[in-house]
Amino acid sequence: MMKMFHTLAFCCLCCCRLVGVFGVGANETQSLAVIEGDSVTLYTDVTKIHADDDILWKFGFDNFLIAKISIQKKIFYTCDGINERFRDRLKLNNQTGSLTITNITSGHAGNYQLQISGAKRLSKTFSVSVYGE
Repeated sequence: MMKMFHTLAFCCLCCCRLVGVFGVGANETQSLAVIEGDSVTLYTDVTKIHADDDILWKFGFDNFLIAKISIQKKIFYTCDGINERFRDRLKLNNQTGSLTITNITSGHAGNYQLQISGAKRLSKTFSVSVYGE
């Protein structure tokens, strides 16, 4: 009976620990693995963009701006990036601000930084790994 209690307690601790490792909140990093040629969506976890929200998506070590939404300033912008790395590959959801990268290649692997300012302040990092087929 005591052994079963210790096993159950250990399992509960492990499960709670795993939720803490993989759960993503503000200022945390979410890791994603994608197969080359597929699409990946980086979710903001926002159900609707508010009029005073500014959403920025940045990529890489230099935090190069690749997408921006500002409802007040009527800005809805994606950038091809350095050497046109993201040309015709970025799709912004105009309701949630989520970013989809289509036909992904190894050149798109790296860290993506989401910053939301306005009614809801949020900062998230997505670490994207791309694997060959």
